[in-house]
Amino acid sequence: MKPLLLVALACLLGSLTLLSQSRFPPEIPKVWDETALADWVTPITGLNVRPAHISAEQYYAMPEFNFQSYPAYMPGREPEGYWEMLQHIGPKPMIEPETLKTEADWIEAGRRIFEEAATPQFTTSDPKVIAQFRSREFLEQQQVRPRPDGTLDFRWVPTEQGIALSRGGNCGACHVLQASNGIRIPGASARAEVARTRPSQVENIRGANAVVDAFESANHVLRGAPPFFMGGGTLGTWLYQAWGVPWLKNDPNLVLKNLTTTEYAALVAEERMGGAITRWNGSILFPAKIPDLIGMKDRKYIDHTATHLHRGIGDLMRYAAQVSFAEITDFGPYHVLAPDTKRIQARWSDEALYALALYIYSLQPPSNPNPFDVKAQAGQKVFAREGCAGCHTPPLYTNNKLTLALGFTPPKDKPASLDVLPISVGTDAGLALSTRKGTGYYKVPSLKGVWYRGHYLHDGSVASLEEMFDPDRLKPTHIPGGWMPVGAKSHAIQGHEFGVKLERGEREQLIAFLKTL
Repeated sequence: MKPLLLVALACLLGSLTLLSQSRFPPEIPKVWDETALADWVTPITGLNVRPAHISAEQYYAMPEFNFQSYPAYMPGREPEGYWEMLQHIGPKPMIEPETLKTEADWIEAGRRIFEEAATPQFTTSDPKVIAQFRSREFLEQQQVRPRPDGTLDFRWVPTEQGIALSRGGNCGACHVLQASNGIRIPGASARAEVARTRPSQVENIRGANAVVDAFESANHVLRGAPPFFMGGGTLGTWLYQAWGVPWLKNDPNLVLKNLTTTEYAALVAEERMGGAITRWNGSILFPAKIPDLIGMKDRKYIDHTATHLHRGIGDLMRYAAQVSFAEITDFGPYHVLAPDTKRIQARWSDEALYALALYIYSLQPPSNPNPFDVKAQAGQKVFAREGCAGCHTPPLYTNNKLTLALGFTPPKDKPASLDVLPISVGTDAGLALSTRKGTGYYKVPSLKGVWYRGHYLHDGSVASLEEMFDPDRLKPTHIPGGWMPVGAKSHAIQGHEFGVKLERGEREQLIAFLKTL
């Protein structure tokens, strides 16, 4: 009888395993939770107050935006009958929580939201824009180049009012790298390989951006400016609403008020920006590189300047909600929007944000092609000898602490939740002191994945590890591979000088080791 009992026990255990896999009771935090929001944001330097959010009542009064989207193809490349299908299929929900049974189901739903979900601020039903995207001639005039499968970085969205057009996934548009070697890396910066030293890449992006300009113009949205607010006014006043810091005595962003369209175009030129972008509450004068989301679960703070705590999945959910639908507009006594400016009234559901966060937590780096050879082993010894592990501590290769922006002294009443090293590495302080993301701090970044991430320092001014450890970058005659101030022909990249004084052979060894992480 023993063998039969063992077989029965094995079957029972197998059944229990399958049952546990099929039952995934999601514990979905309330996204806009007033208690969680109260001490979530880091106080702003110059005011030493936390910015104020919209209320939970206002947030949940916004209707849910839940529409399935479909790929937009280059005209002539779409499957037969595809456009006709879109005309008749009608609106479908992007996420249906009741159909998600396992954790894998939830993660897959999060992947679709990450890469495919439409958002109201990036969706238009303007007939002119729809016609442009149905015109191969127009797209070719704009030098738009489809992917190998014929798709574009836009998606069609059937709604109750008909077919709308949306830009690519709200998250995936910035956080999916289509590497030059053909590898696709979800979670990595889409601009990791964009550099001024690669003109062909810049030209490709220009064509796509010409179409984005037409799309955003129809939606009354400026690239980099607040995409979830609708308002009038001049270009300059609109830009200052996006990036001005009125409590600074000599706010460098005041120049935005008088920008011409030509000057604005020069500021957002791709060859100047490299791997950096601008976002609401940042500044076009002090851009930030797109962060890598792989390994997000292990990070204690969000954003380069640690604007928010990351205490768990609820914080990641509310951060996604904030930057997509509920951005901050009140800083102490300062309300940065004009009285007639209106917020777009729509949001994703808490369930959708939970699935999205689960997916981001599940992201894994690509297989590392760099061998841990003799050269890398020697570089590991250099890493240890030079004390790099003090800040970039294995196994995460970050100590998850903050450093001080050059010239910043923390207030005595800084939040106890901030783990601050009382040192500055001397990098450009603009983002941390002269923007609405200005906390006075910079995160110690993880070095894991530096081989594929591309662009280093918070502004993305350094385009490669080789440039990072090149003493030439400290000279005013240096031509950065990444971000460079407008109008400059060269620019010294100051700060984080660790490693630049090594002998050339040791620098190469250190780089070889870093590329294995």
